[in-house]
Amino acid sequence: MKIYRELEAITDSFPHACVTIGNFDGVHLGHQMLFAEVVQRAYRHQGTSVAITFDPHPLQVLRPEGIKLISTCAQKIELISHAGIDVLVIVPFTTRFSATSAVHFVDDILVGRIGVKELVVGYDYAFGKGRTGNIEFLQAQGQAKGFPVTVVDAHYEKGMLVSSTKVRELIAAGQMAEARRLLGRFYQIRGEVQRGKQRGGKELGFPTANLHLDVEDLIPKIGVYVCQVICDGTCYGGVLNIGYNPTFGEEKLVAETHIFDFNQDIYGKPIKVNLLQFLRGEQKFAGVQELAAQISRDVIQAKEVLAVQQGVLTLSCEEKFNS
Repeated sequence: MKIYRELEAITDSFPHACVTIGNFDGVHLGHQMLFAEVVQRAYRHQGTSVAITFDPHPLQVLRPEGIKLISTCAQKIELISHAGIDVLVIVPFTTRFSATSAVHFVDDILVGRIGVKELVVGYDYAFGKGRTGNIEFLQAQGQAKGFPVTVVDAHYEKGMLVSSTKVRELIAAGQMAEARRLLGRFYQIRGEVQRGKQRGGKELGFPTANLHLDVEDLIPKIGVYVCQVICDGTCYGGVLNIGYNPTFGEEKLVAETHIFDFNQDIYGKPIKVNLLQFLRGEQKFAGVQELAAQISRDVIQAKEVLAVQQGVLTLSCEEKFNS
């Protein structure tokens, strides 16, 4: 997949460009349906499938409180690439760009620079200053300027609307199975392993790989999770604690993963952690022994969950599911 991080880098329009536009946060099943439609239409005409997205997310610029994102830009790129898109255009979103009118976007970007021949959008998509570039506007522009507009209907999974907003709600509530149903994969956090207080191994007997979490990130429900860890292309089971270590009187938010059957020095290495199931909320224990006993019970329960889900976990270890 060819990636353009600024519009000026596109010097020639693309052959029979079939285009979709969106923020695509989380690249959930609804987004994947858009990409599949674009890829199929481009294939029929031996053309180019093009996705246009924005970084940072427009709401991070337009709203002071911002938005909690399901996926980083790097994750989004990987997932869109797996969808088979030929060209990804990442438009730098600024307050100045937010003033771009819908007509200007169509004329100068879609038609003038991309060379759109077909446009595919979601049922609720709107863009441009004041979100004036709605479906009705796009259909009128397409009719006037010679590109058909296909609108992909809302997608439901077991009666639940697939949307980035709903996925965020499910993750914040610790409902990982439901989030996976809408994403089409496990929800994942990732980062480089950092040095912590090293209590896990020395005091508790359960060494952990620690990842930094920012309060500005989308934080899953505080507590303990069954997880799958991908490190150096190999998958392991584990238990993940997201919280503040109340037993030790700390206030810093941490993500600590005890990886099963693992004994390697991975400080500074990147890992990916898939969250499978919420086990319990965070608790304050009377001391180290009581906490260690509870972790032992968590490990037993987590291994039972992993054994039941072995088939799904094997699939998720394939590279295309590791994003």
